[in-house]
Amino acid sequence: MKIFNAVIIGALILTATGCATQKQWGASGGSKADGIVKLSYQAGVFEMPNTNEQQGLDLATSRCISWGYKSAESFDFQNKQCIDSQCNSYTITKEYQCLN
Repeated sequence: MKIFNAVIIGALILTATGCATQKQWGASGGSKADGIVKLSYQAGVFEMPNTNEQQGLDLATSRCISWGYKSAESFDFQNKQCIDSQCNSYTITKEYQCLN
């Protein structure tokens, strides 16, 4: 019985701590006139998302270049917004400034 309880407790701990998942940034908005690109990804409450910051910068730079700018740089702040009322899933959004 003690072994069974230990296995159950171990499984609960693993479930509660979540698992690392690789997330890709995707274009989610912005303004050509303001030179702002918004990139986002979605995650669940038990996920520990990992992102590739270079992939995000490359995507934002590509969008800026298509708008006539030369490059992009990221703002430091990221916004986390709940998708559902219990916040079981959420969207992370990061903004980039297009540069001349």
